[in-house]
Amino acid sequence: MSEATVDATVDSSRRTWLITSCAMGGVGAAAVAVPFVSTFQPSERAKAAGAAVEVDISAVQPGEKIVVEWRGKPVWIMKRTAEQLKSLEEDEAQLADPNSDRKAYPTPEYAKNRHRSIKPEVFVGVGICSHLGCSPIDKFAVGAQPSLPEDWKGGFLCPCHGSTFDLAGRVFKNKPAPDNLEVPPHYYVSDTVLLIGEDKKA
Repeated sequence: MSEATVDATVDSSRRTWLITSCAMGGVGAAAVAVPFVSTFQPSERAKAAGAAVEVDISAVQPGEKIVVEWRGKPVWIMKRTAEQLKSLEEDEAQLADPNSDRKAYPTPEYAKNRHRSIKPEVFVGVGICSHLGCSPIDKFAVGAQPSLPEDWKGGFLCPCHGSTFDLAGRVFKNKPAPDNLEVPPHYYVSDTVLLIGEDKKA
């Protein structure tokens, strides 16, 4: 075998060894990097615990409602009209707990008022019925409708068992739901940005 052939064989072997080494090194680096990078992502446990959710409500118009998720629950954010706010007083004689005194779903102090909210026009509530965990549906139209009274002033209806709630999430009397809808901890970061899941620090 000539000297040139030997050199070519050695170079080829060396090149194969270098390529293999680099490839194995890359695999090792990736194996180390993936868990390292994953430490920057929220863990499944942290997601389940429910980190606070920031929501910009500047685009929500009076009479509209949006839904966001917090702790796996649907949270309603609704801007009520002047007429809808007025209806909250008119309904009170028909409500089971108009002042949110019941303790099963304690209402934050800043929402223990007729409109159950920090700002009268903006309602923030968990959209889960206190009876069996169904999700009530919007019934904002006023007047008689199927499963609703003739003097209906707008609110929410749980289609599963017929519980009805006013536009502040307060349950009507003689319904299966034992309590008002939950008001989650929340506060305003700015005039149009809400943080759901935390109370404002003193």
